[in-house]
Amino acid sequence: MCLLVLAWRAHPRYRLVLAGNRDEFHDRAAAPLAPWPAPPLLAGRDLKAGGTWLALDAARRVGVVTNYREAQRPRTGAPSRGDLIPRFLSGTAGPAAYLAELGAAAAAYSGFNLLLGDTNSLWYGSNRTLPFARELAAGVHGLSNELLDSPWPKLLRVRRAFEAWLAAPAPAQSVSALFAMLADRTQAAVGSVLAASGLPAELERVLSAPFVLDPVYGTRCSSVLLVAADGGVTFIERRFDAQGAASGESEFQLNPDEWP
Repeated sequence: MCLLVLAWRAHPRYRLVLAGNRDEFHDRAAAPLAPWPAPPLLAGRDLKAGGTWLALDAARRVGVVTNYREAQRPRTGAPSRGDLIPRFLSGTAGPAAYLAELGAAAAAYSGFNLLLGDTNSLWYGSNRTLPFARELAAGVHGLSNELLDSPWPKLLRVRRAFEAWLAAPAPAQSVSALFAMLADRTQAAVGSVLAASGLPAELERVLSAPFVLDPVYGTRCSSVLLVAADGGVTFIERRFDAQGAASGESEFQLNPDEWP
């Protein structure tokens, strides 16, 4: 993912509410949200490196990864950051134990942010901050391609809309409203403050929109994941082409203890 907001134990019905956009080069092949046979996950798949950016398993554990935006090129020979989630969800370690083990090897990776959760806890880890990992309290968080809750303009814009959604009466808390929030293509105005990641200002302005529209690199899919306190799941992915037009959708509605 490249932009996401989430509510952890901050909704009367859902243990986790997550909405996010995945930005990537349009020529990098990916498979849509679907069940994986091994490890048994529900996730999209990066067909170049084989990993994923957002996944759920049958026990309702979840993993999300974003890259850390830097002007420097990715580390040569670095392991795939998309493999961090399948490794967690294919094992038995909880988020704290997994991150404690990962911390020793984290420097070998290019910059990343990692969110890992189970039914009891949600943890954040990044190899661009100290300490490497910490547990998150109940509440609302946002993440883009810097550190958790870094006040990038597009993240603040989406977070405000998300908090309004959370505060709205239940009938107004529709999945379609979350997707509308993610579809915001408004770039930062000329002269406004942009994210300070070392990229050229023109490129930063393209990337300043919540939904990035560009013929080479842009928003490839939007995802909404709702995990109810009883284990019920709504997981929807909407995909887009290089022109920003809808190109496909996957939807899974799971009862408690059900698996596709």
